[in-house]
Amino acid sequence: MSYPEPRYLGEKGQVTALFRPAPPEPDTGFVGSTSISYVANQETTGGEFGLYKVDMGPKTIGAKEHFHRTISESFYVLSGEVRFYNGDKWITGGEGDFLYVPVGGLHAFQNDSDDPVSLLMIFSPGAPREEYFEKAAEYAERSREELKAFRVKHDNYFTDMQD
Repeated sequence: MSYPEPRYLGEKGQVTALFRPAPPEPDTGFVGSTSISYVANQETTGGEFGLYKVDMGPKTIGAKEHFHRTISESFYVLSGEVRFYNGDKWITGGEGDFLYVPVGGLHAFQNDSDDPVSLLMIFSPGAPREEYFEKAAEYAERSREELKAFRVKHDNYFTDMQD
């Protein structure tokens, strides 16, 4: 394994680091008792990755079994216990545990416990996930066809919606 080809060819480096203070509130509420903070989105990272903090209340479904065609997804548990489906079986992840899901990998996650859970989600390369997070609950109330089109637009292929 080797490093990728250089993308910066200068000699002295650049002043380009970006600092973002923690927001006072999450960027969005989501389905049920889940909130999502946009730590670093596609725009912030120039499309390299997206990093999101997810806080889930007790007994909360995160996402049913699905896969992505264009992005990988990774999870890092900050606190609590979360159940992950790794495409084969359900496993329990706790503080410090990490799950990597390559492009095309089946996965799901949920909080089965009586306690909250906090985790980081990383999408690579970066994708415009914000609209999905902000409108998924709204589209879940629409027709099956509209929901499926919305999910496909956002590279989410749920196994319960396969034709």
